[in-house]
Amino acid sequence: MAKILMVASTFAHIRSFHLPYLAAFAARGDTVDVAAGGEALPLPHAAQCISLPFEKRITAPGNFAAQGRLRKLMWSEHYDLVIVHTSLAAYFTRRAALSLRSKRPPVINVVHGYLFDQETPFAKRELLLSAERQCARATDLLLTMNRFDDDLARRYRLSRRIEKIPGMGVPFSALEADPGARTALRDALRIPPNALCALYAAEFSDRKRHTLLLTALRETPSDLYLLLAGSGAELALCRRYAVELGIGSRVRFLGQRRDMPKIYASADMAVSTSRSEGLPFFIMEAMHCRLPVAASAVKGHSDLIDDGESGLLFTQDSPEACARALTRLCESHALRARLSENAHERASDYDLARVLPQVMAQYTSLL
Repeated sequence: MAKILMVASTFAHIRSFHLPYLAAFAARGDTVDVAAGGEALPLPHAAQCISLPFEKRITAPGNFAAQGRLRKLMWSEHYDLVIVHTSLAAYFTRRAALSLRSKRPPVINVVHGYLFDQETPFAKRELLLSAERQCARATDLLLTMNRFDDDLARRYRLSRRIEKIPGMGVPFSALEADPGARTALRDALRIPPNALCALYAAEFSDRKRHTLLLTALRETPSDLYLLLAGSGAELALCRRYAVELGIGSRVRFLGQRRDMPKIYASADMAVSTSRSEGLPFFIMEAMHCRLPVAASAVKGHSDLIDDGESGLLFTQDSPEACARALTRLCESHALRARLSENAHERASDYDLARVLPQVMAQYTSLL
């Protein structure tokens, strides 16, 4: 039996992506404590949940308080392994581990997507990269999810050992929808019977580039409607912007949803204008649901999509390129059909049933 600490910036992250791994450790007879920030949520198979005062601003006092708490935990609880997720938690957890010197437990950093890429301004990129290099000595195993992050980690030797995994796995079996869900939801949303719907499920933030998508929608066929699922700081701004552009009648703001299988069933295609990704669940789920995808040509997207084969990639930060990709999908049923089948086949590599054993093998390799 091993004693493990799993850390993330929020309990919501653990609940969304890592419950199957808590169950897998429990099945082995291991004990897992979870330490995270944000609202405390019930986590099946967690021995205890430890609240940390993480804050989004990296220099906030709460983050350094969290670092101190993590150091005391690692010192007193004698963990056999620490697994850390999300960039903020990864930085402060590894800083805490570094201060323990030779008495620290082995640390695995799971990179869900570095917060920089080749398009990031030089000063910001160097600052974030220097933080990763500082923590390399406290990273015994680094798990990456896309080619860019993997290449960067190896180039700068950001860990003693680096392995690439196919994400955390997606429970595709949970995406099955009632056959009548499509018609019922479209009727409820007042979508015309012959219209096409493009779906984007993402937090409303600058990184997700909703305003770019709304700008692009104005240049697409008038029978294309946009379904936006999610919430966030820029939601009100986007509502106003859709009205200002004169496309408000073609946009449906769905809010935070718990019925995503129905949402996928009601759509004809998926779109993402994000400027940076790790390995996005939304795109993998859309591909599994046989939705042809148009996505910005950024890391994460380009790992999942072969342009012209399993989806369409367009130049990031270009509403014109986004509009052209969506228009291509609107105008060709044959293209949509071909891309959707190829996407469904491609997505099978990311099924949780396939991925979980691979990730658990990496986790347990340090025990």
